Amino acid sequence: MLTTKSIGPEPRFGYREPILAQYEPGCFVNAVGLTNPGAQRSAQLMATLNIPEDRFLLISIFGGSVEEYVEVARIMAPHGNGLELNLSCPHAKGYGMAMGQDPLLVKEIVEAVKAAVDIPIVAKLTPNVPNIGEIAAAAEAGGADAICAINTMGPESYVSQGHAVLSNGKGGVSGKGVLPTALKCVSEIAAVVACPIIACGGISSAGNVREFQKAGATIIGIGSALVGMTTCEIAAYFKVLSKDLASAKDNAESLVRYDIDMEFNAVTLVNNESISDDISILTFDRKINVQAGEFIFLWVPGLGEKPFSVLTDNPFSLVIINLGIFTDSLIHLEPGAEAFVRGPYGIAVFPPENAKVMAVAGGTGLAAVYQLARDFGNTEIFMGARSEDRLYFEKECREVGILHVATNDGNCGYHGLVTELLKNRLKEMSDEELGNLVFYNCGPEPMVQAAEAVQKQFCSAHKIYNAIDYLTKCGVGICGACGAPDGRRLCVDGPFLQVAED
Repeated sequence: MLTTKSIGPEPRFGYREPILAQYEPGCFVNAVGLTNPGAQRSAQLMATLNIPEDRFLLISIFGGSVEEYVEVARIMAPHGNGLELNLSCPHAKGYGMAMGQDPLLVKEIVEAVKAAVDIPIVAKLTPNVPNIGEIAAAAEAGGADAICAINTMGPESYVSQGHAVLSNGKGGVSGKGVLPTALKCVSEIAAVVACPIIACGGISSAGNVREFQKAGATIIGIGSALVGMTTCEIAAYFKVLSKDLASAKDNAESLVRYDIDMEFNAVTLVNNESISDDISILTFDRKINVQAGEFIFLWVPGLGEKPFSVLTDNPFSLVIINLGIFTDSLIHLEPGAEAFVRGPYGIAVFPPENAKVMAVAGGTGLAAVYQLARDFGNTEIFMGARSEDRLYFEKECREVGILHVATNDGNCGYHGLVTELLKNRLKEMSDEELGNLVFYNCGPEPMVQAAEAVQKQFCSAHKIYNAIDYLTKCGVGICGACGAPDGRRLCVDGPFLQVAED
């Protein structure tokens, strides 16, 4: 069974990053803000899914009134096997927990949704009530087919470097720290209901699963334990967990990533070099340990945080393009300004030995490409920009590789798109030379896709790696914001993702 993120009646951007913090290994606070594209758009996207017969898709929904729950339920019901009613989110005002602390209202919501759809209904409850058994009994009386317990506790704040980390100030507590409360809640619910119970909250091992089953749980949900795992690692984890449960062993716990570092380190800006009206290179006062392909998060308290590829690591520098509120503030930072860094994240890249690297970059994508050429050599860099004034780091790129430049206006280098320049270069190469190539593309999605299309004309897809500027929020694979169309998450499976064969 897979449960979606919660979907509401209208699109919600949610809270500005940071949205997730780790206050000790395996213990988190989060305030995502019920980010979702809205029910209508979600239904359009999910209509393309093919759910295998041996799988169960539980769609989580929320609303600010009984009528909104019913509205969303009717829209989403055709696209899943069941609906989970989020009656428990602790940090989105007017939703979730605000609806789930009154047993009469819980019963009314469940009854109304149950009457509107013909698929199973699961009520997800908050532990932030005096008597969760009373709420569970009300949900069952309203017709709930199952109870899910628990959602995050709190909300609570987490302070680092003297500042509240979450942009919302407070967030729900999850992970190992809530396990005792979750176990207690499941036991109390099992004492008063007959319907199945889905248990979640800090579960990571076969031993935990057995505890919750003993307390009365029928189905076990796992979330925070997957932090930092790649898609392949998640699959391996569940295989080991299944074997543990069948053999009375407890090996899966060793696969949980309690080593994920989400701590912030202070940096001070020493130079802000303006490249153009909307591009700057920021240089800070320290070295940072990062390998080609990895990325970091830069946090400015009160403003937010965003992920960046590192332009240089000693001294630590970033290239910033003004794309919104956060980056606009960054390009106007004065020397002496303090910021904070966490990371690195992602999977470092290692081109095959003796391969020739062809790297295509647009926008801030040059940072990752430069690191790649600097560390591995034998690289041709293709840099594209709208105009000459938007080019940067040309001298440094020529020192580590062969640089090809294209500008749309033709004032510097090739007159046209960088992908046209790439195609012309590939046409010059022999079959033997083409067979030795590996491609790394980094930048905006249209440019990366155009580069990939050109490269596929000359080489097989498995030699192409793309890093697209998808929205990345948590950096540890748990929020899902950076999901690629094929389901891989840029922050843990990438940022350079190998292209699949057609």
